[in-house]
Amino acid sequence: MKISFHGACREVTGSCVLIETKKVKFLLDCGMFQGEYFAQSRNFDVFDFDPKEIDFVLLSHAHIDHCGRLPKLYKDGFRGKIYSTSATRDLTRLMLADSSRIIAWESADAGIEPFYSEEDAAEVMSLFHDLPYSEIVTIANGIKVKLKNSGHILGSCFFEVWVKEGKEEKKLVFTGDLGNSPARIIRDLEKADGADLVITESTYAGVDHESREEGLKMIRRAIIDCVNNKGTLMIPIFALEKVQEILYELNNLVENKKIPYVPIFLDSPLAIRTTEVYHDYEYLYDRESLALISRGDDLFDFPGLEFTLTAEESKKINNIPRPKVVLAGSGMCTGGRIKYHLKFNLDDKNSHVLLVAYQVKGSLGRKLMTGHKIVSIDNLNIPVKAKISVVNSYSAHADHRAIIDWLKKIKNPKPRHIFIVHGEEEANEIMSKEISKKIKSHPIVPEYGQVYEF
Repeated sequence: MKISFHGACREVTGSCVLIETKKVKFLLDCGMFQGEYFAQSRNFDVFDFDPKEIDFVLLSHAHIDHCGRLPKLYKDGFRGKIYSTSATRDLTRLMLADSSRIIAWESADAGIEPFYSEEDAAEVMSLFHDLPYSEIVTIANGIKVKLKNSGHILGSCFFEVWVKEGKEEKKLVFTGDLGNSPARIIRDLEKADGADLVITESTYAGVDHESREEGLKMIRRAIIDCVNNKGTLMIPIFALEKVQEILYELNNLVENKKIPYVPIFLDSPLAIRTTEVYHDYEYLYDRESLALISRGDDLFDFPGLEFTLTAEESKKINNIPRPKVVLAGSGMCTGGRIKYHLKFNLDDKNSHVLLVAYQVKGSLGRKLMTGHKIVSIDNLNIPVKAKISVVNSYSAHADHRAIIDWLKKIKNPKPRHIFIVHGEEEANEIMSKEISKKIKSHPIVPEYGQVYEF
């Protein structure tokens, strides 16, 4: 068996791992590289392998850094199967349609051909095949898989993969992204059984999140300050899980009268549509959420909330008197409607930007987080006078302690090798030392394109 890494190597985005046996070639995820723009040069690069030779893809979840290059894979000749949960399939359809439109706009603005089209994004969906949680399924010659809940977003999973060559069988565990359990709405991260090899994410290695109670206090305080200061509170959000979790918390605050009345806008067509998909998969919710629904509570609706689907509705938000709260994509401020609101409010000392998502290097959100006094938006230099705050408790990723604890529980067999991906280089090194010290497995921080044989 050969394993090679084609993304998320010493960085957070672009998840893509190639597994090769004598009979089968398959990918674990095929994600987009993210930073300042969707249409970054690296996403245009030719794959290091022939897409026509890939038999299937195991897709862990619908975030764009895990699914975003599937249409390019299709465009370049892939016609195998894509295995995921049904919720991941439905959410991926929305995510790819949205990203293809953004890629088209950015490519046209740059005067270059997009690396895939809206047609590619639509046609690749015909290759999806649903798999259930918790069942061992044979999907190819010598390949069996089991999906388990990763507690990351709706429909997310990690894969247990049995690879048999000749008389020898090895078990591989691929985490995708591990969730920050216990989370709102979705069920908790499950444990993996034994494994010979593990490929783990390390996004928040070296970081321990504050408690959700502390995060909720910060959101409540930010809204109260927004009302008192007559400012605009802007919350850049990802359209998957992040926005639904924040809406859940706002629903609680509003209905229990823990914050003063203030108009709240969900200004993201993608977030509005993904929230509709959430309603289709209520059977995947945790017990607390199901109990609220049984009592007649809509988790994603409350007095003062307005969904702004069209561009015209979005523009009208700027004319509404302050105070107001705006939730808008994207979570890293790299695109979407949040840039419009930042452009009009960043220079206001009474306004506030509350960052609740991971901010990748090079993104506008990272620049705000690290204290840049002037930022460029749509070729305009905007002075940053608004307050900038960071809340990590709403991360959909497990923190350092949770990842290590999860890895420790993998026994019978305990993994001999643990590959560390999907984290910045410093995070990778921290995780590597912890694995050597506390788990006694051999940690490997792979280089991009490097091949490992077992």
